[in-house]
Amino acid sequence: VQLQASGGGLVQPGGSLRLSCGASGFVFDAYAIGWFRQAPGKKREWVSCITSSGGSTYYEDSVKERFTISRDNVKNTVYLQMNSLKLEDTAVYYCATRAWAFGGAHARCIGDGVLAYDYFGQGTLVTVSS
Repeated sequence: VQLQASGGGLVQPGGSLRLSCGASGFVFDAYAIGWFRQAPGKKREWVSCITSSGGSTYYEDSVKERFTISRDNVKNTVYLQMNSLKLEDTAVYYCATRAWAFGGAHARCIGDGVLAYDYFGQGTLVTVSS
């Protein structure tokens, strides 16, 4: 399983960025994908999740109405569109997925903690600053 986040950078407050998560090494369209972030000195926190089909999406309260998760199962890529960025959105952003589970839990967004995911990719740094 390989996951690679990209698209981070420096943006002013109120600006936008779109992160991408490229995946390989597993049947991408059978797995839910989550986004996490970790700010300096803080624990890694869950941000969003999208089910394997893309039919359901979930967001942490502080990013609702500002962030949008989507996926392209042909390109094996998940996106995180981030609008109206705030200083507190500054963090390294990671995408993640679960190991296969009997019963299909790997296809659903179950749990929002780090321990609910088995594989994390290398992150991409988002810096929101004026």
